Amino acid sequence: MRIISVTNQKGGCGKTTTSINLAASLATNNRRVLLIDLDPQSHATLGLNIKADLSIYNVLSRLTNKKAKLSDIIKNIGPGFDIAPSSIVLSTLEQELAGEIGRESRLSETLSSFKGEYDYILIDCPPNLGILTINAIRASGEVIIPVEASRFSLEGLTQLLSIIELVQDRLGHSVDHRVLVTNFDSRLRHSFQMLDKIKNNFKERLFGNIIHVNVKLKEAQNSGTHVFDFDKYCRGAKDYFSLAREIMMQEKAGGVEPAMPLKIKAQTKKIEKMEKRMNELLKAELPKLTEINFSVFAPDAKEVFLVGEFNNWRADDNSRMTGEKGTWQKKLGLNPGKYRYRFVIDGSWIEDTANPLKELNPYGSQDSLVEVSKE
Repeated sequence: MRIISVTNQKGGCGKTTTSINLAASLATNNRRVLLIDLDPQSHATLGLNIKADLSIYNVLSRLTNKKAKLSDIIKNIGPGFDIAPSSIVLSTLEQELAGEIGRESRLSETLSSFKGEYDYILIDCPPNLGILTINAIRASGEVIIPVEASRFSLEGLTQLLSIIELVQDRLGHSVDHRVLVTNFDSRLRHSFQMLDKIKNNFKERLFGNIIHVNVKLKEAQNSGTHVFDFDKYCRGAKDYFSLAREIMMQEKAGGVEPAMPLKIKAQTKKIEKMEKRMNELLKAELPKLTEINFSVFAPDAKEVFLVGEFNNWRADDNSRMTGEKGTWQKKLGLNPGKYRYRFVIDGSWIEDTANPLKELNPYGSQDSLVEVSKE
């Protein structure tokens, strides 16, 4: 389970928009996602049209008259997508925690005993660097920092990085942080100038995908839903879909070590043993399958993956292709049927240009298609 905080002390940088639509996109990609609204303004809760008597305050506070477990407050948004809502009373929590020992770890302790079965927990943080944000960073293994292509956004980013370093030095907890460029207006020369500056300063910590200005993102939020329910063919939906795929590529690639609670780690080890046994059984069944050879010519590529419906679109070591003289290949044993697939070349998802069989996917682009007959 990967726990990711989405935070920036500057408001209006697309923090909540990213939290909502990234969570929805991960769920669309068959991941189980919990979005925790840790912002007393409750923008994520309101943006998804959620009304609840209990909120994350009732989970974290020890003074509330209505104490609740995290599982008690969770509301379902759609398939694979849940939310732990917030409320304005959460703003009093910082004062409650002011004199407590270990106040920075309240959320971390809650998640460590949480038995929810999720692939991702996203935390939408308040637009400040108070105790709630520190709790989120302490509980996370990763931090996404949405940044507009503007000077003021960059100044706020520097202060946030100082807080991340402080959490590491004083609490002994390090997180992997990456910068996401949001609200990018390709019509303005200034946007490209600031983008170059961001790339120069944070090129090792920058997402390959950027989020463009798109009115559909705001309209979706005003309608109380995420962009994939509002208009899944718009530019905003495609941007967040690509971002989700980029994040998913790190699941087994070894690039990020998520902050896992001990109980979840134990469960993960059991799952890994089961997967190993399943792979052994699969090898025994391989002679019964039809072997298909996939190949793509990409002479400048550093790494290429084969992803599709046959592996739940996962770019990991099992889907890595072997390259020789610019041609990348992988053989798969497949049961009879029809399968959508794509190549992931250095992070970019592309169709198989050598294969004329294609099918429109739900997001307005084409997936390549392979059909395996019973004969």
